[in-house]
Amino acid sequence: MIPALAQPTEPQRRMLMSEAEQVLYEGKFIRVVRRGNWEYVTRRKVTGIVGIIAVTDEGKLLLVEQYRPPIDKNVIEIPAGLAGDVAGSEHEALAAAAQRELLEETGYTAREMNEVGQGTSSAGICDEVTTLFVARGLERKERRDVHGDGSEKITLHEIVLNEAAAWVAQRVASGSQVDLKVYAALYFAQQARN
Repeated sequence: MIPALAQPTEPQRRMLMSEAEQVLYEGKFIRVVRRGNWEYVTRRKVTGIVGIIAVTDEGKLLLVEQYRPPIDKNVIEIPAGLAGDVAGSEHEALAAAAQRELLEETGYTAREMNEVGQGTSSAGICDEVTTLFVARGLERKERRDVHGDGSEKITLHEIVLNEAAAWVAQRVASGSQVDLKVYAALYFAQQARN
């Protein structure tokens, strides 16, 4: 298991800003910062980001699809979300956030969440670090066609793991966008099954 990186709280982040860093814009959810000659985006009121690699006991990989306004397309992704972004949950553990996001986006719970890695999504433009978990012992708690926290319209795809790479390739060939974490999920899902 890779240790989680401690993410500073909102007040700590402000205190850590050096004189060389300047807030250029601050919105409800994001902040644009300049550090030296470099501009980047950081999320506000978030302590971490989680991604969940979930394979059912029947060998089906859970993927989600939702519309993403920045690219104006639906995107195939792994279940994922933010930790500490809800008032009262500022100190939410990453594994707890992974459990919550898995249920919100797929209707499944997991008996256990095992951290398998973490990394940046686009280090040239944002400071996000995503922690990946493999979810084991999945159990369907809710059955519905559209998942999410109420503000999201998420479609769940349950793909036989041995056919998932071909399914993703077919979706890409037909013009779909795929989040790169899906390819990491294919690797870690196979490793977890071996």
